[in-house]
Amino acid sequence: MAGHTVPHFHNTQGVARIGIGVREFMCVGALPPFDHPHVFLDMGDEDEIVCPYCSTLYRYEEGLAADLTNPAGHLVADEAA
Repeated sequence: MAGHTVPHFHNTQGVARIGIGVREFMCVGALPPFDHPHVFLDMGDEDEIVCPYCSTLYRYEEGLAADLTNPAGHLVADEAA
């Protein structure tokens, strides 16, 4: 995995589903200080995955850039968080 950054997503707003343009990512739950353990999720060949901590449903959306979400605003800006 060297050479690229794994995006981190949050669900601070508590939406039912977040569309993303990647199949491998980190879920942090809500933004700190209310985050859960940062968990790596890999959809593999599937188009959906549920975070085991916060139950957020992530759905892969082809054509969506790795740094965008649907609805907007769920990318963690500082990925060192």
